Amino acid sequence: MENKAVPNSNDEKSGVHTSALALDETYWNSQYKANTTGWDLGEVSPPLKAYIDQLTNKNLRILIPGCGNTYEAAYLLQQGFTNVTVIDIAPALVAQLKDKFASNPNINITLGDFFEHTGVYDLVLEQTFFCALNPALRIDYFAKMNELLAPNGKLAGVLFNRAFEQHGPPFGGNKDQYKPMFEKDFDFKTFQLCHNSFSKRAGTELFIILVKN
Repeated sequence: MENKAVPNSNDEKSGVHTSALALDETYWNSQYKANTTGWDLGEVSPPLKAYIDQLTNKNLRILIPGCGNTYEAAYLLQQGFTNVTVIDIAPALVAQLKDKFASNPNINITLGDFFEHTGVYDLVLEQTFFCALNPALRIDYFAKMNELLAPNGKLAGVLFNRAFEQHGPPFGGNKDQYKPMFEKDFDFKTFQLCHNSFSKRAGTELFIILVKN
């Protein structure tokens, strides 16, 4: 099962907790069709933009799971990266992305479940995907990342460093909870409070750069 991101206010006002729903293709597709995408920043995430800006190898094999409107992928392409793959489970969204990037040969847009995806990548960018997964799937997440990354490949991006009052998604956590989960398969290059988060998320994110060991 693949799912992503932040619940919209209509869910909270109606008293419907998304954690009680099936966080599957039908659920996420309905969010995009109804444009109830409260998690969408409307721009590339500032921490990921800063990270992308310091990458020099434009031929890195890059994956963005649970990509959403994927401003990060658009930014990568603008910066000349040549091998970008994005995956999401929502057909309506993927159709829009295929239309948006139809003339660009440097991006592969995939409709499907992250946990069934195959490939080998030098870098996976994490942006609002981990927080959308039921915490019961986190062990599977780490195992799948380990499978998809090439030797010495990196997982980089942001994780929420906070709890949420409402039932998820998003599902939160903190540095002390996450660290033991990653230690088996990854070496820690960066694992710290994020200093350049999007304004509405200031003080609530960790920035990570983890290297497959």
